[in-house]
Amino acid sequence: MNVNKDQLKGRTNEVEGKIKEVAGKVTGDKKLEVKGKVQGIVGEAQAKFGDVKKDEKDSFKKGT
Repeated sequence: MNVNKDQLKGRTNEVEGKIKEVAGKVTGDKKLEVKGKVQGIVGEAQAKFGDVKKDEKDSFKKGT
């Protein structure tokens, strides 16, 4: 399974965002919590963009 850089960076940002979100909740730091949510959403979008790029590349290789 090949993973492109957008998929990798996106999923990394999703995880980092979730960690920040939980840390913000635990410590009561609303700013950190919101920052984590935003980072997670951006990461999810980037990962999905990478998924689409990979699907397009795979389709092109298969000739469909």
